[in-house]
Amino acid sequence: MAYYDAMFDKVGLRDWCGETGGSGGPMTMAELLAKKGGGTAADAPVPFLATPFPSLDNLHEACQSIPRTREMTAGVEQLFLGVKDSLKLVLDPLTQPLSWALDGALTLFQAVPWFIMIPLLLLGTWLLSRQWRMVLLVAISFLFLGFIDHYSYSVQTLSIIFVCTAICVCLGVPIGILMSKSDRFQKWTIPVLDMLQTLPTFVYLIPLIFLFSVTESKLYGIAIILYAIVPVIRLTDLGIRLVDRDVIEAADAFGMTRRQKLFGVEIPLALPNIMAGINQTIMMSLAMVVIASLVSAPGLGVLVLRGIRNLELGVGLVSGFCIVLIAIILDRVSKSALSRINEAQK
Repeated sequence: MAYYDAMFDKVGLRDWCGETGGSGGPMTMAELLAKKGGGTAADAPVPFLATPFPSLDNLHEACQSIPRTREMTAGVEQLFLGVKDSLKLVLDPLTQPLSWALDGALTLFQAVPWFIMIPLLLLGTWLLSRQWRMVLLVAISFLFLGFIDHYSYSVQTLSIIFVCTAICVCLGVPIGILMSKSDRFQKWTIPVLDMLQTLPTFVYLIPLIFLFSVTESKLYGIAIILYAIVPVIRLTDLGIRLVDRDVIEAADAFGMTRRQKLFGVEIPLALPNIMAGINQTIMMSLAMVVIASLVSAPGLGVLVLRGIRNLELGVGLVSGFCIVLIAIILDRVSKSALSRINEAQK
């Protein structure tokens, strides 16, 4: 008999539970071993210190009306599949612009010749950092990437990062501002951000694969945005909340409206924190781009995946080094822009 048979007998639930002895599904390994030994898994007495945890599977052995764990997970799957068509009907038109943006950026970055693209990247680096050493670092890095035939993959990765980071900023900064203005909204938003920040990266892809085709760019675009948007939201909220109250009182004394205070006082003073959030968002976007290669995301992640699948050590290591190189470039340039902002506010 099962360990918890007596408990259900004492509380008078035996009729609800039905007959015992059947597993209601494939036997577990313990049941197979017990059967091979000439008995059942429940025949041997269980010491008190070895009392099994009252999990669904253990309770199911004593009461057939209680579902097993695999039945619970199957129920979750059926629930999702039941609302999948409705979700897809709503999400498809809302997320289609993301596919257009990703496909357009990818086409544009690949269509621009290298002798135009690299100078444009150098010009953008100079405008953001105003440091010649940063321009030199970017120039050497992209010449090296082109020399080893990884330029096209690197440009594909950059196009995805630029689009996803821009969307993260456009969505994340307003959400962070709303959080800073409403304690109630912050209270409800923080658990969602905690979940997005701690959820394993591969889990982001599971429901999206059921909702969208792997050939659609928005599949990996949504995964990247959900994973990377958290830092810019948190640090925007923190930056505005850290604005000196005396400065806010002075703005009130001058008769500033809420809009004038937000755009003329709070956001400029919170800009270092916002830029730090953008820096972290860029890094997280780059990390997710590699994982998103599992669902057809182009770029350097494809080479990493090829190295893993085909056990090509050199391909995996070189492409991994190229990803590190791009991460260093993006990190240093964004930090240089942040330093310029800090110096301008002093």
